[in-house]
Amino acid sequence: MNTDATATTPLRLGTRRSKLAMAQSGLVAEEVRRVTGRPVELVEITTYGDVSKEQLAQIGGTGVFVNALRDALARGDIDFAVHSLKDLPTTQPEEFALAAVPARADARDVLVGRDGLGFEALLRAAAPGTARIGTGSPRRMAQIHAWARTLGFEIETVPIRGNIDTRIGYVRSGELDGVVLAAAGLERIGRLDEEAAELIEPDQVLPAPGQGALAVECVASDTHLTAQLGELDDPRTRAAVTAERTLLAALEAGCSAPVGALADLLVEGQVVTEMRLRGVVGTTDGRTLVQLSTTGPAPASDGDLTACARMGRELADEMLAKGAAGLMGERAL
Repeated sequence: MNTDATATTPLRLGTRRSKLAMAQSGLVAEEVRRVTGRPVELVEITTYGDVSKEQLAQIGGTGVFVNALRDALARGDIDFAVHSLKDLPTTQPEEFALAAVPARADARDVLVGRDGLGFEALLRAAAPGTARIGTGSPRRMAQIHAWARTLGFEIETVPIRGNIDTRIGYVRSGELDGVVLAAAGLERIGRLDEEAAELIEPDQVLPAPGQGALAVECVASDTHLTAQLGELDDPRTRAAVTAERTLLAALEAGCSAPVGALADLLVEGQVVTEMRLRGVVGTTDGRTLVQLSTTGPAPASDGDLTACARMGRELADEMLAKGAAGLMGERAL
C-alpha cells in the first residue's frame, strides 16, 4: 500500500442532505480528520425517507433514512456513513460495522411553542379551546397526550413531517400552537437557545431509543478504517444505547412504534456505579401507558455490553407481561 497516497486521499463520508444531517456529519468529519490525519469530504445522498411525504410508519419506519447510505457503502461509493442512531434498525447487518457511537448530545425532546410558551402555559393559553401540537412520532403523541391529561387538559396532536425549519414554520404561521422536536437536532444546528420554549424532562416524555446519539458505520471488511473510526467511540454512550436498543428489539417493535427508552449511567466521582433503564409503550392517544424502570450494575468494563443488553431484555419482558405488545399497533417482522 502506498501510505503517502493514502494519507492524502480523502475519505468519503456519506450523509443525508438535510441541514441537520450535514451539520452532524460535519462534526464527525472534523473528528475523523483528527484521528486519521486524512481529509474528509461529505457525499450528499438522498434517501427515500427524505423525498416521501408519507408518514414514517407507512413507508417502513425510520430505516428508510438508512438504506440508501448502506447501498452506497456496499457499492464503494463512500467509505463510511453517519446516521442518527435512532434511525438504525436494531438488527445490525454482518457486512457493516457500527464502528463508533460518539458521545451523545442531549437526549431529551424539546417544545417549540407559540410566543415562547412552555407546555403547561401553552395549554392554559389555548383554553377553553384545545392546543394543537405537531409531531410525526407516535411515541411523542402517546406521552404528550398523557402529560396534558395529568395537567387537566386535552390536546390535539397533528401529524407532521419535514425538516426542522418546516416544522417550526407551522408554529411561526400560527397553524400549530407548538411542535415537539429532538433537542439534539436544534443543538447541532446552533438554534436550541433561540427556539426552545421548554426542554422536556424524561419524567414527562421518554426519548426514542438512541435519541441524541450518532452512529458511524463502514463496511466490516475494512478492518483498518473500522479501528480508526473506533477511536470516536464513547463507551458510556455505547453502553446506554445498547440497553435502549435491546429493549426496542426485545419488544419486537419497529422504529416508528410508540416506544420510549432512556438509560442513565449513575456516576459517583469519576466512577460509573449503576445503570438505570426506563421504558414506555403507549397508545397514541395516551390513555394507556406501560411505563417501567429497572436499575442494575454498570458494565464491568468499557467493552462489556452483556449486562446492558440483559437489562434491556429483562425490562422488555416485564413490559410485555404488563400488556405492552397490545399497545404498539405495529410490530416488527
